[in-house]
Amino acid sequence: MMQSLPRSLKVMSRCKTRRFLNKYFHQSCRLSNASASTPISLDMKRAIEKSWCDKINLCKPSVKDNPKNTFYVLSMFPYPSGALHMGHVRVYTISDTIARFYRLNGKSVIHPMGWDAFGLPAENAAIERKISPVVWTNENVEMMRNQLKMLNYSFDWDREFATCDPDYYKWTQELFLKLFDKGLAYQKEAYVNWDPVDQTVLAEEQINANQRSWRSGALVEKKLLKQWFIRTTAFAKSLLEGLDDPTLKEWKDIIKLQKHWIGDCNGISIDFKLVSEIPEFPGTLNIWTDMPEFIEYAKFVAISPQSVLHRKEHTFEIDAGIKSLNAKIINPFSGEELPIFITDKVVYPPWRDVRLGIPSASMDDLKFSELVGIPFTRHSIRSYEQQQQKITEVFRKAREWKIGGYPVSSRLQDWLISRQRYWGTPIPIIHCTNCGAQPVPRDQLPVTLLKSTHSGSNTKPSTRDVKDWMQTECPKCGGTATREVDTMDTFVDSSWYFLRFIDSKNKNEMFSVEKVQRTFPVDLYIGGKEHAVLHLYFARFMSHFLHSEGLLPCREPFRQLLVQGVVMGKTYKVVSTGKYVPENEVVTEGNQYKTKSGELVSMHWEKMSKSKHNGIDPLNLLIKYGIDTTRLLILADVAPTSTRNWSEDTVKGIKNWQDRLWTTVRQFKTERDKMSLEELESKSTDSKYAEHDAYMFDSRNYFLKNVTFNIVESQQLSVAISRMQGLTNSLRKVGIECLRKSREYERALAVQIIMLAPFAPHFASELWSIFCSAKHHLIDNAEVDLDKALFEQKWPDIDMDYNLAMNVYINKREFLKMKIPRCKLDEMTADTALEYVILDSYYQKYSYNTNVVAVNFESRKGCDASLYITMEKQKED
Repeated sequence: MMQSLPRSLKVMSRCKTRRFLNKYFHQSCRLSNASASTPISLDMKRAIEKSWCDKINLCKPSVKDNPKNTFYVLSMFPYPSGALHMGHVRVYTISDTIARFYRLNGKSVIHPMGWDAFGLPAENAAIERKISPVVWTNENVEMMRNQLKMLNYSFDWDREFATCDPDYYKWTQELFLKLFDKGLAYQKEAYVNWDPVDQTVLAEEQINANQRSWRSGALVEKKLLKQWFIRTTAFAKSLLEGLDDPTLKEWKDIIKLQKHWIGDCNGISIDFKLVSEIPEFPGTLNIWTDMPEFIEYAKFVAISPQSVLHRKEHTFEIDAGIKSLNAKIINPFSGEELPIFITDKVVYPPWRDVRLGIPSASMDDLKFSELVGIPFTRHSIRSYEQQQQKITEVFRKAREWKIGGYPVSSRLQDWLISRQRYWGTPIPIIHCTNCGAQPVPRDQLPVTLLKSTHSGSNTKPSTRDVKDWMQTECPKCGGTATREVDTMDTFVDSSWYFLRFIDSKNKNEMFSVEKVQRTFPVDLYIGGKEHAVLHLYFARFMSHFLHSEGLLPCREPFRQLLVQGVVMGKTYKVVSTGKYVPENEVVTEGNQYKTKSGELVSMHWEKMSKSKHNGIDPLNLLIKYGIDTTRLLILADVAPTSTRNWSEDTVKGIKNWQDRLWTTVRQFKTERDKMSLEELESKSTDSKYAEHDAYMFDSRNYFLKNVTFNIVESQQLSVAISRMQGLTNSLRKVGIECLRKSREYERALAVQIIMLAPFAPHFASELWSIFCSAKHHLIDNAEVDLDKALFEQKWPDIDMDYNLAMNVYINKREFLKMKIPRCKLDEMTADTALEYVILDSYYQKYSYNTNVVAVNFESRKGCDASLYITMEKQKED
């Protein structure tokens, strides 16, 4: 057992979880006692949630039953920290809402959950508490799983895994070996970024603009180590071009971020052999140039004075601002040894501190070579064809020699994955003095982590155990060899997890290619913007690589993105010291904030954090409001993609809306129950009945169209809630006679409940139960099945005789909006749409003496359409 648990884990142990649920679901009143006009109380909401919690997740169409109609909605899997925070609850409420929506649309939805469980935070926390990271991680996973189940999300728990499970990281090791087999995973000595606090190497991507570690905040040092890299530059051009894939949807500014990270692939990176007697120098020097066709004519290398290679004791001055370094590089394309100069008199490529000097191709290099007295011969390439041939030859040779040779920007470098920590996926390599680095045979995977002792102050295996674990035999020659002791960066674990979710129980391979062919790519990927560069870049790389191996049907892994905004909390800082203080220690005096001791305090909105005392415990929201009200509160007011300044001020509006819905549905049942069949079928005497009936027809279709659009297209779930509230208002505007006798009213009420289902599944299920239990119904059986539960219904459809909009644009300017019955609009093509517009008198007046050049028609069944017409003026006679 754990020797020391944090308070969050102590609070939510198994037995206390049960007590929490029993208390939460305690039914203090009976629903049957509530009249139609009785507002719905918190106890009633809890009773409803208890009644429906085991039922609302049963109606899941199986992927096996309908493999060609799947929808894969994936939220970024969490690091198991032990306690859910508001960011977690926001992203998983969004994903659950969308998953439920697509199930109602008849999709076999994949909606998995797992744990990004390796890495520094778990290891550091275990060291601090003097326990094993295995114990720490497993306790945290159990706790967070229980908390997620309290919120009753419709995850596919049968697909669950943690990246620290040997059954998972076995296949991470297999992925590494696939890259190794292709020469895309390699080891070299290089200056790397060393975090002196966390005692590990960091990739370039894990350092901020101030040269500090993204995790510890420590100032990064440069250290010469032999490390493992993945040659992501081999796919740089493919990754850049993939961002223009027309199937990508709602990527918005993420495309710009990715393109900026990758950069223009207008050059080549080469590992040149470095010849030097300086022990602190690596064996190779990576140099980028945008003149590959002239690379064989290179005559020198220039290095910035700020470079880590600048060793004053190994240089001598040859001119003002120019030093010569006691080292050379070998140009593999000419065999020449090139001198190295330390200088600031040349222009270095962006993001680089090394320049390859080619005097025959650059005037700047020519001037510098004259300064240092390097002779050269002018060279020229006569034609474009010759230039392309030379470039192709250089790239081919570099790839053949495994020293680079791929189109890449000066910014992008290969991915450094070695980590000098215990808690990570072991790198499956064996080092032999005779044979070099050899892959662990596939039948010996996984190479498992040596168990830690976790007794006393030890959280890692003993030195003797490590030595015993390291000793092995070479799989090639059978001689004595040692295992690689570095582990992989956790970004490797998370670079392919979305594929394992498709086939998480497969014991024989990473995933079934057949299953992946049916369900890949991910239809909707939901996560934070902080992962929109690194994680997304590495995941895209793995997808492009596996596609090149014939294992995936397409290159891009995520068809649509929903990048949710951060949840912000109020923070209070003492002005004089910058110290964060809890809100309960702050008092307001006029327009100023002060501590109770009188110190001046400033208030800011910042990302929620324990250290800033501005976090909100989501479980407290469940206690105060119930599951569904909490869901609606999180989804309402602010779009999922927007930053949210957390406030509970709007909960009153949410609760009032639930009261109105509760009253409306119960009133419907009450009125229908007390009517006879003859009375129901008799003609209405209300003079406004026909008007109200038509109003219900229009309201049903209008709000259904907009809610569907805001879920599928604009991703504005907050607007969808606002539209649903609009339908509630419409339902309450009509007279009692319409409620009692109108089929259109009943259809609109059914639509209201079904649309609410993904957002507030327990509450909507109770409303549906009440609605179906009414004595008389006028709605068609083909439209809804009153004998089935809410989540067995179909998402409603727009009526065929309802007028949809066709927005007409001429030369990119909005010109005309036409109302067309859906039955006609659904069948339209670009040609028939244009014919429809041509008949319009306003168009005929405008189009005099003009000529149509191009027509583009964008439409989707049951939705508004857009017609884009490009026209040009005809010449006057």
